[in-house]
Amino acid sequence: MGWCTCFGLVELYDVVRKEIWYRPDMYFYRDMLMMLARNKKVDETKRVWEDLKREEVLFDQHTFGDIVRAFLDGGLPSEAMDIYEEMRRSPDPPLSLPYRVILKGLLPYPELREKVKDDFLELFPGMIVYDPPEDLFEDEDGRTESEDD
Repeated sequence: MGWCTCFGLVELYDVVRKEIWYRPDMYFYRDMLMMLARNKKVDETKRVWEDLKREEVLFDQHTFGDIVRAFLDGGLPSEAMDIYEEMRRSPDPPLSLPYRVILKGLLPYPELREKVKDDFLELFPGMIVYDPPEDLFEDEDGRTESEDD
């Protein structure tokens, strides 16, 4: 069902963009990218991303945060970090909330989370980043990987 939905969505995307009334819209692209990310449609996502850049659609920081989080939740950390780098280059001034949303989504990816955490602390030096206790990631036997320490 997911494949069928995404296939129809990409066809609809192509039709809408050809209509005379169509104007580039941040929310249109946000929704497309989030849907494609949830369905792990990497190639289609890259195409949509290139289209929005060509149409000079600019995302605000909250929208960037939502999209990065959708990619993380979809199990696409590499693509999420590509969009995160676009967010860092954005002319829109950084806001702390989108970074917090991204940091939460990066919990399963500790090495990527450290990079974003460093960026966050550099941009917002007086702020604190919540780090969950390590036992949050215990395996099913109740042991952590670092229990031997």
